[in-house]
Amino acid sequence: MLDRKFLRENRELVTRAVALKNESVDIGAYYEKDAERRAALQETESLAAEANQANRAISERKKAGQDVAEAIAAMKAISVRMKGLKARAAELEAEVEALYLKIPNIPHESAPEGGEENNEIVRTWGEPKTFDYEVAAHWDVGERLNQLHPERSARMSGSGFLLLTGDLARLDRALTAWFLDVHREQGYTECTVPFLVNRTAMTGTGQLPKLEDDMYYCGGDDLFLIPTAEVPVTNIHHGETLDAADLPLKYCAYSACFRREAGAAGKDTRGLLRVHQFNKVEMVKLVDPETSWDELEKLTADAEELLQKLDLPYRVASLATGDLSFAASKCYDLEVWSPGVGKWLEVSSCSNFVDFQARRSGIRFKGDGRKGFVHTLNGSGLALPRVMVAILENYQLADGRIRVPEVLVPYLGGQEYIG
Repeated sequence: MLDRKFLRENRELVTRAVALKNESVDIGAYYEKDAERRAALQETESLAAEANQANRAISERKKAGQDVAEAIAAMKAISVRMKGLKARAAELEAEVEALYLKIPNIPHESAPEGGEENNEIVRTWGEPKTFDYEVAAHWDVGERLNQLHPERSARMSGSGFLLLTGDLARLDRALTAWFLDVHREQGYTECTVPFLVNRTAMTGTGQLPKLEDDMYYCGGDDLFLIPTAEVPVTNIHHGETLDAADLPLKYCAYSACFRREAGAAGKDTRGLLRVHQFNKVEMVKLVDPETSWDELEKLTADAEELLQKLDLPYRVASLATGDLSFAASKCYDLEVWSPGVGKWLEVSSCSNFVDFQARRSGIRFKGDGRKGFVHTLNGSGLALPRVMVAILENYQLADGRIRVPEVLVPYLGGQEYIG
C-alpha cells in the first residue's frame, strides 16, 4: 500500500497511476471519503475542546451558586454531536480502508506506458533453434510417451490440472531440485513453506482483496491455497523490524501454486501451457531501499542464469504499465522460445514492489541512523510447466527422443534421453 500522507499530497500522480494500470478502484471516492473522514475527526477534536471548556465553566458556575441547567443542556448537545461524528468517522474509515487496499502501486518511471503490446524487449539470449524436421508440440510428445494424461486428471479434478508419470514426472522433480541447488549457490536460503495461508498474509503481498475471486479458498479454516511461494516467503518477516546490516535477505522456496483464473480466457489451455496447479521455485528478496533497483537487476540475472545453463533461447521484456501486476512498480518477464507451440512463453516475472508490500506486511528496518520499510522483490526461478515445454520441444531429436539437458543428467540418475 501507499503511505496515506503520500496519497493526500500526490492526488494527480496516484490518479494517473490507477489509469495507467487499468485498475477499477474509484479513486475519486477514496479522496472524497477520506476528506469527509478527516473533517469529521477535526470537528470532533474541536468539539472536545469546546466540551472541556464548557465543563470548566459549569464547575465554576456551580461554585458560584449560579444556574447551570442551560449550560448542561448545551453540553449534552455537544456530547450527542460528538458521538454521531465518531460513529460517522468510524464508518468512513471502514469505507476508506476498503478503497485504500484497492489502490495499486505506482509504476516506476522507466516502465513503458500502455498495454501488453507496449512491452519492451530489453535483451535476448541465444537464437531460436532451427530444425530440418518437424518439431512436435509438447502435448503430442506427452501423448506419444503416455506420460501426460489430461483425460485422467480431468476425471478427478476437472480441466486445468496436470497428471505426469514416468520420465516427465521425474523431469519435473529434477528441475525443481536443480533450480533450488543453483539458487543456494547464488546465496539464497532455501525454505519449506506452508501451501495454505491466512487473509493477513494474502493481503500483505497484495493478492487480497483484489484477486480473492481468483484464489482457491478453504472456507472452513478461512485459509487460501497459495498462488505462489512469494506469499509465505515474503510473510516470514511479517510485523518485524530487521537490522539494516542483515540486508539483503535472500530466500528461495519450492511450492505448488494454485490459481483459479488460469485458462479462464479459454486460450493456451492445451498441454502444460496454462493450468490451475503447477510447481514453481520462487526467489524473494528483502532489501535496503537504497539498493533495490540494483537488486532487481541481480534477481533477474539469477533467473536468467538458469535458462542459460539449460541452453534455452529467451528474451527479457520490461512490462508496460497496463501489464504490471497490482503490487509491482517494475517487472521484467523472461520468455523462452517454444518451437513446437511457435511462440515465446513467460517462465519468470521478476518484480520490484518497493515498499508497497512491506507497508501492508509491516516489515521495517533500522540501523546506521536510518529506519523505514524494506523493499521487497521476487521472481520465478523458474515456473516448471513452461520450462518443461521448452525442453521437450527444443531438445527434441529427429527420432522423437528428447535429449536431457546436460545440467539435468545427474538429477535423472545419468539418464541422457527421454523416450
